[in-house]
Amino acid sequence: MRLPGRGAPVDWLIVGLGNPGSEYARTRHNIGFEVADALIERWGLSKPQSKYSGLFTQGRTSPGGRRVAVLLPQTYMNDAGRSVGPARGALKLELDQVLVIHDEIDLPFGEIRVKTGGGVAGHNGLKSIRQALGSADFTRVRVGVGRPPTTDPDLVAAYVLSRFREPKEEVRDLVVRAANITEDVIREGILET
Repeated sequence: MRLPGRGAPVDWLIVGLGNPGSEYARTRHNIGFEVADALIERWGLSKPQSKYSGLFTQGRTSPGGRRVAVLLPQTYMNDAGRSVGPARGALKLELDQVLVIHDEIDLPFGEIRVKTGGGVAGHNGLKSIRQALGSADFTRVRVGVGRPPTTDPDLVAAYVLSRFREPKEEVRDLVVRAANITEDVIREGILET
């Protein structure tokens, strides 16, 4: 059973990664935003408000359930730490109470893995968060979006910033499954896969 940080108003800070702006909506890089939005709706949390350079809301997962805060940084992906660091500090949370949901090109589309700590595999959003938190020892829900058949950085960037080509039903299913796994982690503790 996990214990909240001393004086912490919530048990978990859940961060959905993405880029702000309608031009990035429904792109592979914004899957973290989509999962976070699904959780906000599922838990009946209030509409996120501007706070910590992001959109922020908090509440409970259910009556008597876990106390959660959900943050969608509005700093652009590469500077997400500028939002996550102050939120974590204000909420007085330990690193193991921070969970980041993000796109993962090193996993095939549809695969979801949970990981705590370790490298950030070139993901600039995770690099920024690691720098802001002083460590990579936070939990990640890695949502597989697939990888293009190239290592060219410009083509990889274009790929993650493109919209899904998979059927909408499969993308919706991926979001639901990632939300379910996130709920399992905050309810049961770390379930590394």
